[in-house]
Formats: sequence, structure tokens, C-alpha cells
Amino acid sequence: MNSHKPNQFFIVGVTLVATLGGLLFGYDTAVISGAVDPIKVFFQLDAAHYGDAATFYHGATVSSALIGCIIGSMISGIFATRFGRKKSLIIASVLFFISAIGSGFPEMIFFNSSTEISTLLVSFNIYRVIGGIGVGLASAICPMYIAEMAPAEIRGKLVSWNQFAIIFGMLVVYFINMLIIHGEPTEWVNSIGWRHMFLSESVVAATFGLLLLIVPETPRYLALTHQDEKALNILSKINGAEKAKIILADIKNTVHEKVEKVLTYGWKVLLIGILLSVFQQAVGINVVLYYAPTIFKGLGFGNDAAMWQTVIMGFINIVFTLIAIFTVDKFGRKPLLIIGSIGMAIGMFAIGTLAYFQIIGVGTLIFIVIYTAAFMMSWGPICWVLISEIFPNTIRGKAVAIAVAAQWITNFLVSSTFPTLEAFSITFTYMLYGVMSVLSALFVWKMVPETTGKTLEDMTKLWSK
Repeated sequence: MNSHKPNQFFIVGVTLVATLGGLLFGYDTAVISGAVDPIKVFFQLDAAHYGDAATFYHGATVSSALIGCIIGSMISGIFATRFGRKKSLIIASVLFFISAIGSGFPEMIFFNSSTEISTLLVSFNIYRVIGGIGVGLASAICPMYIAEMAPAEIRGKLVSWNQFAIIFGMLVVYFINMLIIHGEPTEWVNSIGWRHMFLSESVVAATFGLLLLIVPETPRYLALTHQDEKALNILSKINGAEKAKIILADIKNTVHEKVEKVLTYGWKVLLIGILLSVFQQAVGINVVLYYAPTIFKGLGFGNDAAMWQTVIMGFINIVFTLIAIFTVDKFGRKPLLIIGSIGMAIGMFAIGTLAYFQIIGVGTLIFIVIYTAAFMMSWGPICWVLISEIFPNTIRGKAVAIAVAAQWITNFLVSSTFPTLEAFSITFTYMLYGVMSVLSALFVWKMVPETTGKTLEDMTKLWSK
């Protein structure tokens, strides 16, 4: 291949490898959905063994990976800066693999089949937290890796594929879980079947780790660590030889001093990154994704109908994420975010109004679909695009870590408070998410700069002003 011409196959290839991290992100966070009831039975999380605390222990076990997600996102900046983007993703793949095997067999290595169930429960949760740390690392570093590899004119499209991989991973694991339990007796599912759900992730994790060995480090990180020749070689494959020299010169102009302080460019850029993350979760999307069957049943749909409508939503998520992928570099980040916020507000206010008047039916489903579609064509992928590109080169690792940590913390707060808010007033709950959608639009309009078509080095010039 002529290194003097852009190599489209190369950039698409490394993007696909990086998006496997996004797929594992979605896979790991959703795999627990099929095992909620079996692990309750297997680990004896019932009133007979734990009394009134049984519900708490079950909920903590189901959501324990979130603790790891927060930890992983917090340390992602240290890892990305100290070890590089590629090595950090390899570490994440190892954590995914360990978690998959250990969650499936919590008695592995340190215990055996005769170990007390309460001890195995602790072991299971530790392995889930380990997987969560992998998710936290991948959620921050995968979009960063893609953004630092991609040409400016298609960076939005390529980073958006990471969001597609996340929701595709969720959809894949839903079907794998269904295949594992299909036609099997409940006793087998409760003793063995749930193990297969977690073990299935190990295949994807191993594939991700092995493929990472053949992709390069990002040219931005190589330039930061004074490996200019390697950086130029990679930039030449992506952009062609002549353009690569210009880009490397721009990179060197922004990294001639390796700035470490995250507030070097002021508080505003960091605040924008944090608020992008906070609003992405505060609009209530994960409440809809996590509690979709429960919401549909609560709105009057039966069990079977609720599950089918959840699957339909999964396909809607994919379709509208694809719309974002193919429009983000044409229409820009800000217009899509504002349109998405308006769509989400309409959906949530309508659902809240219908709930207030106790009107339950197809209309409710339609507005949930409108809300979800609006999110998936805007805040779902584009938030990750902006977080990966908006920070200057010299603070990107640490700043992305802070922004993504804020996202996981908000995710936890919104998801954990939903049952309480729902018990208080379902109308108030949906109206609150509608208000957050309106505030997100105002935030983007007033504070977020347009980054479409700009190079990562342009971010340094933008915030230096």
C-alpha cells in the first residue's frame, strides 16, 4: 500500500477494533438483565436468608458493576496519559475477560463448589466490579482513541460508531440470554444457565484484546511522548504523506510543552465536558433502557407485550443512531443536540400528561419511541463525540476521565432514584426529565461551541483564547 496516499481501509479497521470496546461496554452492562432472577435464587437472596435486607442485597448485586464503572472512568485519565490509549484498552480487555470468567464461576481459583453461598456472593460482586472498571476505562478511552486517529472531516461519524456498538452490544446480549434459556427448565437456568450468560462475554473480550495487539497507538499520544517518526507514519496512512506533515507540525505546536494541569485552559472547557455528561444522563435515558419492561407493565401492558416492545425499542435505538452517524459531520453537533433535546422534551411531557390523566395505550408507546429516537439521533452518540474531541491534546486524558466519571455518577443517581420518584408521582418523574431536556437544549445553545470540521489541534487554539 502506498503510504503517500490516505488508506481508508486502515482507519476503518482501527475504528472497528476500537468499537469492540464499546460493544463490550454495552454487553457487560446489559448481560445482568437475563440473570436478575437466577442469581437471586442461586445466591439465596431471599427473606429466609437475609430478612428485610434481601431486596437491598439483590439490588446491590445487580448494580455492583456501576461501582467499577465509576472507578474505571476516574482512573482512565491516569491510564491514558501514563500507559497510552492502546495499552489502556488492552488492560480493559483483560479486565473484561477476568470478569466474564469470574462472574460465571465465582468459585474459580480461590474457592470451590462447597464454599458458603455468602462467600461466593462476595466473590461474584468483586468480579462484576472488575468488569465495571473495564467498562469505565473503555467508555472513556475508546471514543478518545477513535477521535485521535480519525481525520477531522469524518471524526464525528467514526466516534458515533462507538455508540452504535454500545447499543448493538446490548441487543446482542439480550438475544444470547434468550437463546441460552430458551426451552430449558427453570432449575437448569438457576443453577447453570446464568453462568453461560456471563461466560459468553469472554469470547468478545479475548477477540478485542488480541485485535488490539495489531493496531497502533494514536499519533497524538505518540507526539506527546516524543515518538514523532511513529506518529508521522500513522498520520501518513490516515491522511496521506503531505497532509500528515502539516498535521504533525500542528500537533507539535500544541504539545511542545507537556501541560499536566487540567485547568490550564480555564474552568469553562471542563465544565462544558462535565455538563454534557450530566445532561446525557439527567434526561432519563437509562431509566427508559433499564426499566423498559417494568415501565410498560406499569403502563398497563402485559409481560409478553412489554418484552416485545423492549426489543422493538432496541431496533429503534440502532436505526436512529445510524441517522446520527451519517448526519453528524454534515449538520453539525449543536443542531442535532438541540433538535434531540426538543424531541425528548416533547416525549417526556406527553408521557407525563398521559400518565396524569391515566390514559394508557398506544399513545404512550408512541411518545416513548419519540423520546428514545430523539436521544439516539443526538445525545446518545454526539455527547461521546464532543467529549472525545473538545479538550486540547495536553489535557484530554484527564479531562475526559473527569467528564466520563460525572456521567457514571449521574447514571447511578438517576437510575437509583427512579423507583422512589415513581412511587411518589409518575407524572412528576416524567415531567422532571422533560424539564432536564429543555435545560439541555439551552445549555447547548448558550455554552457548547461547534466543533464540526475542526482538527483536534484547533481545540487548543479555541480554548487558548
